Amino acid sequence: MTTSVTEIETYGVERIPDEDRTARPIDLFRLAFGGANTFATCVLGAFPILFGLSFWQGLAATVLGLVAGALLLAPMALFGPANGTNNAVSSSAHLGVHGRVVGSFLSLLTAIAFFSISVWSSGDALVGGAHRLVHVPESDLTYGIAYAVFAGLVLVVCVYGFRFMLLVNKIAVMAASALFVLGAFAFAGDFDPGYAGAFASTADPLFWPSFIGAALIVLSNPVSFGAFLGDWSRYIPANTPRRRVMGAAFLAQIATLLPFLFGLATASIIASKAEKYVDPAAPNYVGGLLAISPGWYFLPLCLIALIGGLSTGTTSLYGTGLDFSSVFPRFNRVQATFFIGVLSIAFIFIGRFALNLTQSISTFATLIITCTAPWMVVMALGFVTRRGWYDADALQVFNRRQRGGRYWFAHGWNWRGMGTWLVSAVVALLFTNLPGQFVGPLGNLANGADISLPVGLALAVVLYLATLTLFPEPRAVFGPDGPRFVPSSDAEITPITGGTEEKPAEPVAAV
Repeated sequence: MTTSVTEIETYGVERIPDEDRTARPIDLFRLAFGGANTFATCVLGAFPILFGLSFWQGLAATVLGLVAGALLLAPMALFGPANGTNNAVSSSAHLGVHGRVVGSFLSLLTAIAFFSISVWSSGDALVGGAHRLVHVPESDLTYGIAYAVFAGLVLVVCVYGFRFMLLVNKIAVMAASALFVLGAFAFAGDFDPGYAGAFASTADPLFWPSFIGAALIVLSNPVSFGAFLGDWSRYIPANTPRRRVMGAAFLAQIATLLPFLFGLATASIIASKAEKYVDPAAPNYVGGLLAISPGWYFLPLCLIALIGGLSTGTTSLYGTGLDFSSVFPRFNRVQATFFIGVLSIAFIFIGRFALNLTQSISTFATLIITCTAPWMVVMALGFVTRRGWYDADALQVFNRRQRGGRYWFAHGWNWRGMGTWLVSAVVALLFTNLPGQFVGPLGNLANGADISLPVGLALAVVLYLATLTLFPEPRAVFGPDGPRFVPSSDAEITPITGGTEEKPAEPVAAV
């Protein structure tokens, strides 16, 4: 069945019928790359310079963080084609029917945070560029109009759904990429790859904390897609080779080296020619970029802000509405998207004009990602141990308000996955070190370096494999080929009962 891009998508988190799953891995690439090929990513790319690194040191930190994040993210693309639903619903298999709400709320909070950052950064760039081009006043009124119009456009695209969002991102990927390449010509005369930064040598006691911190900020960008990557990959047919699906997700993040490099290079120019804009106490990358840009590049900058921000905003808000509808089934996808969109817009205005939450949102996003990474480890290892086999009907038990099934475990909770996520996330938060924002009780154990994410990831791997080995899951959750690398138990499976689509008891005996 062919669906028009102007037809409003009605699917929620139920399994997408096979006849409607016509997307290709290249479509996943466009959505994931388009969602990150934006002005907000340029801002993240400026952080190595803000941390005092030289251009080449910053480039090394960027490549390290980007490759590590892309490798961590790639397996998250496999759940959509396998189950025809989003990753939060798929997580029922590993955290339990009720435990899947963890993924829903991680996705919800991450999307709101990055949607806000996208609207703020793009709106500021649009107003700043318009001020330089046609002398539009930089007032609260003009900023408010820019935010409202921009957020409204994002909301309209998200309400129409996947096909319309895919069309927007097809255009955004090509247009934003061309404008970034054009930026290379705009700033070529001022760019100096020999920019030395603040560290005379790597022996400086603050160098490695700064290097690691910069790499982790870059890594946070791919990780931020983890909870809702399945929102888009669920439209890919189940028989698509897994290597192609993972490859599309991986390459989409590697391609974001383009906006990261744009941010890194222009930040080094700002640090040399307009130093006041890179003051760590009050950095203003957007203002600095406008200050160093040649006049003819103001319009392309405005287009980057509009196109890229629209792409990021739609990919964030679409996942938010989808997950909200899965947690509260009384809302369909359109109603949930509109409701969360209105709340997000209100949050943007309150944060911008009443509370000055820019730094707080940055901290908020970092802490969410610290909690999301262990959840991604549980999902990836669970996929491996289950050999990629899932019961699509049992995954929908929560949405139908039913009980039982292969993934019911202990009253709807799988303490193996839940315990691993909770312990790993809490310990990672204890090691968080964001100077001036949030420093955990153990945050200074690594001489000021933020090692929260590596600690959380490593602990999740060890804990989850240990619990699966010491406390085996029922044989029936592993499918016909049995488990991989871990044992199984003979525990019986509770039949699915109740809810809106009650089905007769199905004999699912342990093998």
